[in-house]
Amino acid sequence: MSIAERASPVGRAVAVFCASGPVPDEYLALAERMGAAIAATGMSLVSGGGNVSMMGAVARAARAGGAHTLGVIPKALVDREVADIDADRLVVVDTMRERKQLMDDAADAFVVLPGGIGTLEEFFEAWTAGYIGMHDKPLVLVDHDGFFAPLLHWLAELHGRGFVSARAWAALHRVADVDAAVAHIVAAYGPKPTAE
Repeated sequence: MSIAERASPVGRAVAVFCASGPVPDEYLALAERMGAAIAATGMSLVSGGGNVSMMGAVARAARAGGAHTLGVIPKALVDREVADIDADRLVVVDTMRERKQLMDDAADAFVVLPGGIGTLEEFFEAWTAGYIGMHDKPLVLVDHDGFFAPLLHWLAELHGRGFVSARAWAALHRVADVDAAVAHIVAAYGPKPTAE
């Protein structure tokens, strides 16, 4: 059985990309709302396996709501004692590339919350992979309080100048809050599977 098959015992699995460094409290609250919303819709969480900042807040809130959580973390970060040891399943890998591949494989959808360069790397990789046909999973960017507005302005300019295709631009779903993000994923897949 693959890690993807083990990731989500019920419903769909959502990978959340977000900050793992210090952030203002409003972003921790946003992450908590994301975790709670995932749990409320019967989905499970795929995370980067850290217990700090927004990454940890999403996972704790998801578990508090009854969601299954899968964390994937490189050994170097485990050694720094930032691993989410309370995850329902914590997979330790050697490299960041392995981490991203396992997260991508386990996820049925991707949600991007505010974050730094690591979050942006994950966002662009998931978006590009979808565009070139490596997956057909929903990708949702949560533009909380205009956090991504400068990036979206630049991407819109690239789209207007022909550097981002219409198909790629359409594949990026942009919302302002977590409820809209989860609603988009639910609409893409329909109601959660029922137990037989």
